Amino acid sequence: MTKMTVTALHLEPRHFVPNNARLPALIYEGAFDANAADLATLMEKRFRENGWPPQWRDGIYDFDHYHSQGHEVLGIAAGSATIILGGTGGREIEVRTGDVLVLPAGTGHRRISQSEDFLVVGAYPPGQAGDIVREDATPAMLQKIALLSFPPRDPVVGDDGPLLRLWVDVTVA
Repeated sequence: MTKMTVTALHLEPRHFVPNNARLPALIYEGAFDANAADLATLMEKRFRENGWPPQWRDGIYDFDHYHSQGHEVLGIAAGSATIILGGTGGREIEVRTGDVLVLPAGTGHRRISQSEDFLVVGAYPPGQAGDIVREDATPAMLQKIALLSFPPRDPVVGDDGPLLRLWVDVTVA
């Protein structure tokens, strides 16, 4: 079992990126054993079991964008990369095999550099999608981002995960 460290980042709006006024981006360092066999499949299985069905395997775009229609979990299944969270001038972070990012809707992200073997598993809550937005959010988009629900389980840990402590009072009854 690996030792996991979770960091919550509260990101302010930057340029066209709204980020999320209520929910922090979560960085799970060492969420999975980097030496596990077929880590991408293991991540997909765990995300699915915890209510975040996997949607794709690929990388992270090299341009600032955000999603207005879904929260996103990104599992680093292989390699490493430097990314920016929050849009231009945001937080530069290093991710590597076994790390996971949970990005609330509206959170800007972009890849700066990556290793040749970089592979990401992407997942969203049921009924949500990773639309690619590269422009200012409309008032209607901002309202949708603010009210977007999320599954009752942390995508990595499940019932007792850090998301449940760090994303509070955000569901709409």
